Amino acid sequence: MKIRNRFTLISSFTFSVVFVIASVITYFSFYSYSEKIIFNELQKTCLLTGIFYLEKDELPQNQHLLIGQQFRENSLEIISRVYNNKNEIVYGDKTIDKNINAQRLDYIRKNRKLNFKSNHHFYFGSFYHDNQGDFVVFVKKNDQEFKTITNRLMIIMILVLISGLITIYIVSRLLSNLAYSPIKHIINQVNEIEASSLDRHIVSPNTKDDIQELIETYNNLFKRLSDTFIIQKNFINYVSHEFKTPLTAISGNLEVFAQKDRTSAEYKQMAEKVLENVYQIEGTMNTLMMLSGLRNNTELNEIFRVDELVWDINDQLPDVYPLKGSQIQIAIEITNDKLLSIKGNSNEIKIALYNIIENAVKYSNGNPIKISLLQQEDQLKIVIEDHGTGISEDDLKFIKQTFYRGKNVNDIKGSGVGLALANIIFKQNNIHFTITSKKDVGTTVTLLFPPL
Repeated sequence: MKIRNRFTLISSFTFSVVFVIASVITYFSFYSYSEKIIFNELQKTCLLTGIFYLEKDELPQNQHLLIGQQFRENSLEIISRVYNNKNEIVYGDKTIDKNINAQRLDYIRKNRKLNFKSNHHFYFGSFYHDNQGDFVVFVKKNDQEFKTITNRLMIIMILVLISGLITIYIVSRLLSNLAYSPIKHIINQVNEIEASSLDRHIVSPNTKDDIQELIETYNNLFKRLSDTFIIQKNFINYVSHEFKTPLTAISGNLEVFAQKDRTSAEYKQMAEKVLENVYQIEGTMNTLMMLSGLRNNTELNEIFRVDELVWDINDQLPDVYPLKGSQIQIAIEITNDKLLSIKGNSNEIKIALYNIIENAVKYSNGNPIKISLLQQEDQLKIVIEDHGTGISEDDLKFIKQTFYRGKNVNDIKGSGVGLALANIIFKQNNIHFTITSKKDVGTTVTLLFPPL
């Protein structure tokens, strides 16, 4: 069942239940109150009847005439009877009423009054003491008018309920369509999104409610899917590129080598070339295996000095890159030497630091690189700054993702693994890692180490 139909039915059902309960309460409250009013009127008439019949010998004639006039006005639709202590009708209507029996008369003599309702009449009886003796005065009134009023009220309530249900159904339908329209809008936008356009965001109506939260959740989901597809695409490109080049070189050299007989020196030279390409493939495989294995590695059991790692990396880089004399500048501005010692996996952290500093060298365009070891309260802080190509704002948010490379890397060799690998290592070792950069200005990497 669609949400719109469910909302309409629930609203209509809820209204009908509430209205029926309210109608029942109203009806029975009116019914009870009307009965109470009728019995109060009968009580007054009962008293007036007793005075009219039993006080004639004690009242002045003019006053008795006035009482008689009031009695006749109030008893137009009322039948009255006065019973003596022998249960005989001495005044009023002489017809025997089966609803007025000896038990009820005795009850009134004992409890002074009684009211009840039969199928068609209201009854009220009261005890009346007079100089002539003790009497019971009974009056009754037909309930036809009462039934007419209550039945009319019931019909009105039923008609109001039916018209109310129809009205609430129409209003609920309109409201459900209005409430459902943002969801329908979302569905239409989602249906238009394809695998090639996962980065497309759903337009938000900015309702600041659950719909807004749903849209934001969808957008975050599509963003993650888009990022995953980018990673997959970059992974395929990386693997195909990294494996294709050495494999092509191996197959090409072997094809050429197999065309004629070779000397032992040529065999040796050929073997060296093939081994070089095999080692390249092996290095790529090791990088991928390390990247995969680090995700579940949580060993943090060594204490070592970070400054020693930095100096080791500084000594290794000139063997790989042609650096100028003072291209890498290391500044240690720490007053507490204990902060240079940290707990973690020294091999992994060295790999991560190497990747960060190597990136600074590769993309510095030959400009100086500054590595600062600073003290921030009781924590070690390392800042690596270069003034090279930098990273664009669009690329910066994806730069830590595996196999992602910026659009302005040009012909500089890379795999898009270094920063992702470093990011995983830093997370495993509880090191806070941030990158700020500006295209064609430079990049700053900040590392904040946990206290020992």
